[in-house]
Amino acid sequence: METKMSFRSALILSTLLAAWSACATAETIKIGVTPGPHAQILEAVKPIAAKNGLDIQLIEFSDYVVPNAALDAGDIQANSFQNQPYLDNQKADRGYKIESVGLTVNFPIGVYSKKHKSWADIPEGGKVSIPNDPTNGGRVLLLLRDKGAIKLKDGVGFKPTVLDITENPKKLKFVEVDAAQAPRALDDVDAAAINTNYATQAGLDPVKDPILREDPKGPYVNLIAVRTADKDKPWVKILVDSYHTPEVREFVLTKFKGAVLPSW
Repeated sequence: METKMSFRSALILSTLLAAWSACATAETIKIGVTPGPHAQILEAVKPIAAKNGLDIQLIEFSDYVVPNAALDAGDIQANSFQNQPYLDNQKADRGYKIESVGLTVNFPIGVYSKKHKSWADIPEGGKVSIPNDPTNGGRVLLLLRDKGAIKLKDGVGFKPTVLDITENPKKLKFVEVDAAQAPRALDDVDAAAINTNYATQAGLDPVKDPILREDPKGPYVNLIAVRTADKDKPWVKILVDSYHTPEVREFVLTKFKGAVLPSW
């Protein structure tokens, strides 16, 4: 009996020590996300990363500006909310030393309307809201150009502005708003371009509801960003590998039903 009890005690002790050791060696990082799909996907990544010794804490930001400032300042260790053109623009404007370490998902941007059932119904002189940041605002103008609604100067790249419009047959009036406020603009404009994460928060269906929708191919795949000084640290590889798993891919496809597309 004493031998059995001693063995059982030793087994319990070794299990507790193993658990304590795992907790002691787990590295904790803070990742900045915007509410909605980015946050939901990282929640699915967390248990996978935890199995590999990485504890993820999510910090939600309500806009597209603060996550890179927080990352550059060291308040968080990574972020997941932006595409490469947006990151390049932020680095050029603000001198951030941060970079992409892995691709995540694509959110085809959509143009929505509460007043009209199709783009053809938008009247002459109609108001169209677009995001006020250069990347997403330019992205919408490129979408409208590709759909034949406007024409832009040659060579505008990924960041055209309303000043680059050369032809505007319907004399549309463009209203620039903060991306997070775009759903609220729907009541005041004929159409509003809304990023997928903000559309889903507002109860819109990014597959069925847009009257125009971006081609999912292109440069606007989202990414995980870290400080340049951290890019080769072991936790970065664990984070990216945990994201790039069949389980996370299946979660994205099942949860978002085409509104968000895996891009790795």
